[in-house]
Amino acid sequence: MSFLALLRSNRNYRFTWTGQVVSEVGDNFNNIAVFSLALANTGSGLVVAGILLSRGFLVLPAGPVAGVLLDRLDRKKIMIASDLVRAAIAILFLLAIPQGRTWLLFLLSGLLMFASPFFTSGRASILPAIATKDELHTANSLTQLTQWTTVTIGSFLGGASVSGFGYRIAFLFNAFSFLFSAACISRLHVDQGFRAERSALAEDKIARPWHEYVEGLRYMRASPLILGIGLVAVGWATGGGAAQILFSLFGDQVFKRGAGGIGIIWGCAGIGLICGGIFANRVGRRMSFGAYKKAISVCYVVHGGSYVLFSQAPTFAWACLWIGLSRSAVAVSSVLNTSQLLRHVQNDFRGRVFSTIETWTWMTMIVSMGITGLIADHVSARLIGAVSGVLSSTTAIFWGWANYNGRLPEPAVAGVEPEEVEVHGDPTI
Repeated sequence: MSFLALLRSNRNYRFTWTGQVVSEVGDNFNNIAVFSLALANTGSGLVVAGILLSRGFLVLPAGPVAGVLLDRLDRKKIMIASDLVRAAIAILFLLAIPQGRTWLLFLLSGLLMFASPFFTSGRASILPAIATKDELHTANSLTQLTQWTTVTIGSFLGGASVSGFGYRIAFLFNAFSFLFSAACISRLHVDQGFRAERSALAEDKIARPWHEYVEGLRYMRASPLILGIGLVAVGWATGGGAAQILFSLFGDQVFKRGAGGIGIIWGCAGIGLICGGIFANRVGRRMSFGAYKKAISVCYVVHGGSYVLFSQAPTFAWACLWIGLSRSAVAVSSVLNTSQLLRHVQNDFRGRVFSTIETWTWMTMIVSMGITGLIADHVSARLIGAVSGVLSSTTAIFWGWANYNGRLPEPAVAGVEPEEVEVHGDPTI
């Protein structure tokens, strides 16, 4: 199924996707405005690193809470609540514009990220409820492809908006984007609803939700494939966190191209993600489970190897080529892995599985960013990049070893079947 056919025929997904486009463009307006404002008010790159870390630290406790609530309550209502809370926080960024209030950027950025897993993990959890079995792979591919495209386009538009109209417009648009997303999610409807089918909660579980989260961890551990996919995300994050800082160092210091060079490197990384997402959508629909497992090993060999080549590139053009290839491999792995999760994770565990993987990823990225920030003034960016690439490549070794030894069997299919979904409303809306 093509992306256009999916959007035309599936009303529920069309509303979800439309809200995603607007809200994620708004997210990038916020990113550009926050980092630009921090540099304008302080002139310190360390402040930017601090804002990134504040986001990461607050998203860590949010993951377990979001996972339990998404598997306990109505996921649609939680997503709407997340959007409304984020809209209120986005408005408060206006208070941080005057000089001397930089501390608000740390606080508000962290709060914004704390509220995000309630929406992002919820969106992943409801996907099998709003897409049929035949649509699921295409829906997953388009969701991730849209995320990567909006990073590229939203960053460009956000930069132009801040330069032309100032910070207020960027923060106001970000707040509007969350309200728009909430309105779109409110239009979703399926017969079975958006609450996971679970037995009545015992009194001890209501009082002690931590046990529910631990139950989710046990569920992941009992399925080698699901646990393996989570650990693959950790493997990527060992280099992915460093990249948040390395891209700036390579553009500005290694290749002496300033802000323009930084933007080009990020842009090439974004183009690579988009190309990889399109490729994964086409090949993933026809790929057997055995071929999928081999493809993941190949993806991480290509990703890690290309990252090393990026770090040692003699020219700026070669660096852009290698980082684009590296990110293409990451995109293929991400689309294929998420499709497997959507097919095999039971409905009453989806919230906890997706939020746990997001938490693990952020936790590793924080460590990666922190180490990179601490040693960046003492160790060359090329060496840091090479080590990051090698670390990412080890993911392929562990995954390949587990597959070779038969430790990644295919779990029972737990995703949605076509007859389980009835799409309501006029499909031409």
